[in-house]
Amino acid sequence: MSTTDAPKKPRETDDVPVPATLRKSLKNRHIQLIALGGAIGTGLFYGSSESIALAGPSILLAYLIGGFAIFMIVRALSEMSVEDPKAGAFSYYATRYWSKRAGFISGWNYWFNYILVSMVELAVVGSFVNYWFPAIPTWVSAAVFLVLITAANLLGVSKFGEFEFWFAIIKIVAVIAMIIGGLAVIIFALPTASGIKASFANWFTVGGGFFPNGLMGHTDNGWTGLLMALVVVMFSFGGTELIGITAGETEDPKITIPRATNDIIWRILVFYIGALGVIMAVVPWNTIDGKSSPFVQIFDSVGIHAAAGILNFVCLTAVMSVYNSGLYANSRMLYSLAKQGNAPAYLGKLNSKGVPVAGVLTSAVITAIAVVVVFVWPEFAFNYLMSIATIAGIINWTMIMFTEMKFRKVVEAGGAPEDSDLAGKSGQEALGAIHFKLPFAKVTPWVVLVFLALVVVLMCFSASYRIAVIAGVIWLAILFVAYQITQAKK
Repeated sequence: MSTTDAPKKPRETDDVPVPATLRKSLKNRHIQLIALGGAIGTGLFYGSSESIALAGPSILLAYLIGGFAIFMIVRALSEMSVEDPKAGAFSYYATRYWSKRAGFISGWNYWFNYILVSMVELAVVGSFVNYWFPAIPTWVSAAVFLVLITAANLLGVSKFGEFEFWFAIIKIVAVIAMIIGGLAVIIFALPTASGIKASFANWFTVGGGFFPNGLMGHTDNGWTGLLMALVVVMFSFGGTELIGITAGETEDPKITIPRATNDIIWRILVFYIGALGVIMAVVPWNTIDGKSSPFVQIFDSVGIHAAAGILNFVCLTAVMSVYNSGLYANSRMLYSLAKQGNAPAYLGKLNSKGVPVAGVLTSAVITAIAVVVVFVWPEFAFNYLMSIATIAGIINWTMIMFTEMKFRKVVEAGGAPEDSDLAGKSGQEALGAIHFKLPFAKVTPWVVLVFLALVVVLMCFSASYRIAVIAGVIWLAILFVAYQITQAKK
């Protein structure tokens, strides 16, 4: 995308009209838990096995590095969300502060990304249900949860917030219980299945020490090491940007959004680094093989075998949470795209509860079709469609950082939103008045962009992720062509 698309002068607010008819019903506790829920999912409960196998105990550094990067991405988004809280977040901002083409690509990329993520989550929900009820066909489970979550989203944004609040509470309790249980094993020196005494010293003494595979190395199974683990780690953080989507329906974004954003960093420290650190102190990292969740292994290792059933329930709620958030985000994204003129006008209509019903139902129907594709052609769906979802996340984060830089240029030129405290200001006065500034804003976006570029390069070293890079180039080309076609018809 060429930077020549940038507007020559600040756009008027009316260029991208978003009516203030959405209900500002999300409270601080909703936003806090939505943000936390976005960072905790099956990627932590099950996906962490893959990252531990790649890097050993040094995976803790990978989560710290990746966590810092995602924190800065959300800070950049929140800087704009506080000053200009609108539905659609990054798509709206890309349109207003960059170009209509950027808004089109950003919005449809994010919408399609969440369609694919929702598709996979619904496709696997049956496996969790079958743990207790093996006779129920997996497609029945997928259909039931799709209908239930879609119905919940039609009830209004406050109901969505309430559902997401309790989904997140379940995940939080599960992680905290695991951390407390693991610390108890360490403190009281309880015997473990491995025969190795539980201790944080195991990070440095078991299976080659803290850096068993170095920064990057090659084995018969492919490339390993701390750098390769960054690829897996970054995709664990997908969903944290949901904070920006909620800004248009938040009671007091100037207070709530900064608080939720700043809390992301300690959540990453506690729920990722804390949890995995305790796990590797109790269960030797080289015995975590991915056949079961590390969370199950830590309890199994001390004889608590009910953990598998408990974690199955937690993962079931995590899957429901992802689809609940995905449907919410997608309906607001379609609503925003419609208001920008980048989607059919019917998607921009709201019902009496302030819900973009057409956006909810359209996203649900497309997701249902995608789920059918998974059941009919599972290999095609997981190998190809999910590759696009993988790279779509990086495309989204990249565009957020570029848009933040465009936002600052427009603000400096005196083009801040009319209803913002920045209105009427320009130059350094305007930049200095930004309520929730991105730290070191002249440098941070470029540091994050270089980091994301490094992740893409590292993906090329992995056979399972290399296809995602190729798919990303093709996907961007499709979006560019689609934009040109839609504009040619006008």
